Amino acid sequence: VQLQASGGGLVQAGGSLRLSCLASGRTFSSYVMAWFRQGPGKEREFVAAIGWSGYLTRYADSVKGRFTISRDNAKNTVYLQMNSLKPEDTAVYYCAAGKSMVIDGGYDYWGQGTQVTVSS
Repeated sequence: VQLQASGGGLVQAGGSLRLSCLASGRTFSSYVMAWFRQGPGKEREFVAAIGWSGYLTRYADSVKGRFTISRDNAKNTVYLQMNSLKPEDTAVYYCAAGKSMVIDGGYDYWGQGTQVTVSS
């Protein structure tokens, strides 16, 4: 599986962005999909994950109520809608695919990352 993340950019605090992650291959619908991020000088951290059907989701406490993860299996794409952005959301965002919904980075495939910068 190859993953291509897009949609990052520069936005003011309080603004919104939607990230997309396009997956290659015919087995997309069998994978748990997740978003992670790594801010400047920080460790990579879990952001959100979604089960293969789209029914089950999980979020980091820091983004609950502001970010929404979704997927469209017909388009092999997972999305991250980010609202009420804060400067501390500034990071490179990575999408990942795996077989289990974990928060420790144990995913099989990773995209190249897309930069999100939130100005104050």
